[in-house]
Amino acid sequence: MIVKIRIMLKSQKVIVLCSIILSILFFITIFAPWIAPNDPIAVNLANKLLPPSFDYPLGTDHLGRCTLSRILYGARISLGFATLIFISSLGIGLIVGTIAGYKGGWVDQVLMRLCDGVMAFPNLLLILGLVGILGPGLKQVIIALILVQWVYYARIFRGMVLSLKEQNYIAAAKISGSSQWKIIKKHIVPNVLPPLAVMGTLEMGWAIMDISAMSFLGLGVQPPTPEWGAMIHEGKSYIRTNPELMVYPGLMIMLVVVTFNLLGEALSERFGVKRR
Repeated sequence: MIVKIRIMLKSQKVIVLCSIILSILFFITIFAPWIAPNDPIAVNLANKLLPPSFDYPLGTDHLGRCTLSRILYGARISLGFATLIFISSLGIGLIVGTIAGYKGGWVDQVLMRLCDGVMAFPNLLLILGLVGILGPGLKQVIIALILVQWVYYARIFRGMVLSLKEQNYIAAAKISGSSQWKIIKKHIVPNVLPPLAVMGTLEMGWAIMDISAMSFLGLGVQPPTPEWGAMIHEGKSYIRTNPELMVYPGLMIMLVVVTFNLLGEALSERFGVKRR
């Protein structure tokens, strides 16, 4: 009991700390136009590769653009679109997994074979293939990530629904004459939603890394739009002379991903939710 209390207190501190960090990051995401000291895409070759100063707190890049402003605006893409990918993938997975688990039979077989087909390929390879078909661009990357990620949620929700539909209260609802839709809405969905906090925090980190990886490869965000992965790609030519052009956006990616993962671990310990 004492050990459990210590774990809960420790996880509570981690949850509070990570929540504060993420709140600040999302605040920056929303108010970046008012926080950024300069225009993130304004080119001024006369000011290229300047060291940190009052006008440019983190210096400038090879085109004279404010590094701090580009990092702040980059948060809008990394965090904003990662959230969009998570919500969209989760919605599709919730619908497919709930239908497959509750209906069973041939419906379950067809939907799960579809999931198996997607999961048979490595994530990155499949995403690269889809982006190659759809063409480079942020919208295409988002579509590709959603098409790949939903299958994991679908399988998780299916397993949870298979377990839930054998419970006595589900049988009682069937006997009382409740429709399938009512049972799913009132008894199934509310019981599969609690693990979302854990799943969401863990998957957000992966979504951010995937977006950054695609942009680094030149398949995601296109210049001059600021994005952390694209900034690392642009700064790699100056790794010897101005390594900070890669270090700053790399640190931001690390900070966000580690924060989401720590929050997910703490939530899983706090609420007893197992990671997949």
